[in-house]
Amino acid sequence: MEKRILELRELIEYHNDRYYNKDSPEISDFEYDILLRELEELEQKYPQFADKSSPTKHVGGTKSDLFSDVVHSVKMLSLNDVFSHEELISFIEKTEEQVGKIDFSIEPKIDGLSVSLEYENGEFVRGSTRGDGVTGEDVTENLRNVGGIPHFISDAPEFLEVRGEVYMPQESFEKLNAIREAEDKPLFANPRNAAAGSLRQLDSEITRHRGLEIFVFNVQQIRGETFTSHSESLAYLKNKGFKVVPETAVLKGAENIVQYINKIGEMRGEFPFDIDGAVIKVNNLELRDTLGTTTKCPKWAVAYKFPPEEKETTVEEIYIQVGRTGVLTPNARLTPVRIAGSTVERSVLHNIDNITEKDIRVGDKVIIRKAGDIIPEVVRSLPEKRTGAEIKFKMPDNCPVCGSPAVRVYGQAAVKCTGANCPAKILRNIIHFASRDAMDIAGLGPGVVKQFADNGILNDVADLYGITEEDVSILERQGEKSAENIVSAIAASKNRGLARLLFGLGIPLIGSRASKLIAEHFGDIDTLISASEDEISFIPDIGDKMAKSIVSYFSDERNLKLVEKLKSFGLDMTQEKAAQGIFTGKTIVLTGSLENFTRSEAKLLIESLGGKVSGSVSKKTDFVVAGEEAGSKLAKARDLGVKVINEIEFTDIVGGKVE
Repeated sequence: MEKRILELRELIEYHNDRYYNKDSPEISDFEYDILLRELEELEQKYPQFADKSSPTKHVGGTKSDLFSDVVHSVKMLSLNDVFSHEELISFIEKTEEQVGKIDFSIEPKIDGLSVSLEYENGEFVRGSTRGDGVTGEDVTENLRNVGGIPHFISDAPEFLEVRGEVYMPQESFEKLNAIREAEDKPLFANPRNAAAGSLRQLDSEITRHRGLEIFVFNVQQIRGETFTSHSESLAYLKNKGFKVVPETAVLKGAENIVQYINKIGEMRGEFPFDIDGAVIKVNNLELRDTLGTTTKCPKWAVAYKFPPEEKETTVEEIYIQVGRTGVLTPNARLTPVRIAGSTVERSVLHNIDNITEKDIRVGDKVIIRKAGDIIPEVVRSLPEKRTGAEIKFKMPDNCPVCGSPAVRVYGQAAVKCTGANCPAKILRNIIHFASRDAMDIAGLGPGVVKQFADNGILNDVADLYGITEEDVSILERQGEKSAENIVSAIAASKNRGLARLLFGLGIPLIGSRASKLIAEHFGDIDTLISASEDEISFIPDIGDKMAKSIVSYFSDERNLKLVEKLKSFGLDMTQEKAAQGIFTGKTIVLTGSLENFTRSEAKLLIESLGGKVSGSVSKKTDFVVAGEEAGSKLAKARDLGVKVINEIEFTDIVGGKVE
């Protein structure tokens, strides 16, 4: 069970980083909340595995180094989530057991970015993000460009701090993505991501043009005024010109509260902004103090989370898209329908097995949702609504782009194009090569790359480095300045180094992390090309299949010619080798609180001396650094006989590296 707890902690922290810090979530809020709930229940059931650094003990976000710190004098807490009427009723009943029959305030839960606004004598003086709940980012100038935030309030108290949710209205979101699509830029997945990315801009002018709005939902602190209830404080804020959260009600009794939450859920598609649930709060402020808080959440409020939104639509067509590895992927063209913050017209159907299992036919009525609130997926077909005109889909025998035979890969659901020079494969390879995580060539989005290919300018990734400003100028919507920028970006990418180049080449099974490990181990591409499978698989975290894939890739004469062609354009195919030092080849685990290092500082120090920091203890762990209040990791290290050292011993080992 400890293994599952450790897995969940690592997985949740990963998704925290994607959601709060990178504004790029990979799963829906609902799916995330289910993971967090599972971890909470396991930690309660197995207290011997408790850990103060668990994501159940802190708010998920961190502050960015791009902005100044703001320490919140009143913590910006998160909320406990409930997922069913039964759980909600249980919360209400437990609360009433402590304080009697009371009023609760109910309001929609706006899906945006939580911020604090501070006013001195009526003047807006500072605005900040939540961050980790204790320390956030100073985004004052950007917040001055958010609609609904008064820059000055009349007849004001000496000091006022309010909390609100910055969001992007659905209309603004659609306009923004339309502009980005026209400019061949990546689209935002949903309004919440767009709002977060827009607010955390270094250039406040960008924020100003993004159409952000705010709903204020709480008085954090105030001098010169007192309130007895939450509803009274909201009325005060509304009177002062703040845009307060709409559709708020004050009700008694679990039955009435459940009915009102259902009403909010029914209105979900009618709001011009996204919501992901409803918030239920004790209305009486004095009773809130009586009930108190945990380190992370108030005990006087919960968030009722709606499940992922589902909508019915029609499959108008199933068409094939050929990927960079030659896989033929079926996609559904759908009757447009709005869901989870954006209009959906297409959905990936993955493979023929998925289509067969769900019995998806052209003309079918289907239920769709957004996986992770990001990627549209067909959940199921509705055969009971068929008219008899629906058509079963069959995978083509030939590639729809180049006409080469398409064959099913043995033991897999994938069907692949066998054509070595398929234009679709080449196009996808070039798009991948130019992408942000690979060679990061700004301005070379899929649309631009396709235009180059259609004009016969690109036949492989190396051809990118022969592009001239004249080549760019013949493309649609590309002026003189655009041509200059693209050529400059291509030239700059020559110095990205071996790790990004390896990832950009698209070697099967080799992702960005593996590319970095391999590049740092071998140092240059020629040494890698001459390496054996055993030499490659010797690298920690590089398995036999990865090693075999690399050797196979560089055994192909066409790939070797491509490398030579890239060399002729002057690409840097070297990488600084991984740090060598006293921890080279060693796996180290950090646990507990260190007095002289933050966890990040200790990790960076170990890595600078050649070591690898792991999040869990195993027989492969070389030693554990145990600080104060070390928990389950320390216990497991002792059980396994893994060496344990304290912070003083760790400092002695790293010696001169510590100032």
